[in-house]
Amino acid sequence: MTERLFLEDSARATATATVLAADAAGIVLDRTIFYARSGGQPGDVGTLAWEGGELAIVDTVKGEGETILHIPAQGAALPAPGAELRLALDWPRRQALMRMHTAMHLLCAALPGASVTGGQVGADRSRLDFDLPEPPARELLEERLNALIAGAHPVAHEWVDAAVLDTNPELVRTLSVQPPRGSGRLRLVRIGTADRPVDLQPCGGTHVANTAEIGRVAVLKIENKGRQNRRITITPA
Repeated sequence: MTERLFLEDSARATATATVLAADAAGIVLDRTIFYARSGGQPGDVGTLAWEGGELAIVDTVKGEGETILHIPAQGAALPAPGAELRLALDWPRRQALMRMHTAMHLLCAALPGASVTGGQVGADRSRLDFDLPEPPARELLEERLNALIAGAHPVAHEWVDAAVLDTNPELVRTLSVQPPRGSGRLRLVRIGTADRPVDLQPCGGTHVANTAEIGRVAVLKIENKGRQNRRITITPA
């Protein structure tokens, strides 16, 4: 099992870890700050360094069971099992992804009641698909989204019993993908306060600590992708 340090601290840019296994397919560590590609969010990139060596990580993906695979650059010399490493993220890229991922949560809040049918987080632009009979007005949606960002709402997470979805299924905004429940607990990301939440939904991704860190965004376009499927693309303004 790889301990996922990013689940408790998304702002951690460096850490130390021990190599459990390493080959050309990927490096498994006992713990990591590298987010593994999932839920529409790309895997992290960065570097691993040890005494006598260093390599670039070009992607991070889920491995077998509860492991995470750090994909090395092609032809890179690999660390030996048991080696102590220093991990460093490509922080500007991770920070951009955190801003955009948090903005996508706010996009959900700006369209209350609309279910999500798909999405993709990107550092330069991101998209969410919504089950909507009619597309929203782009200018009005952009104004509403930026007002939520400027509200400087705190972003935090908590772990709850997965059974909360049985009594409160509306927490899940996605139609096609359900959050994993095998561990018996669920990570909820809240934007706003407990008594006045702006958005609350299960999420295993990385986010900024306050919506003001996102900065102003622009709604690039709203496309029709089906009879009731509207694709909304946003980008940093």
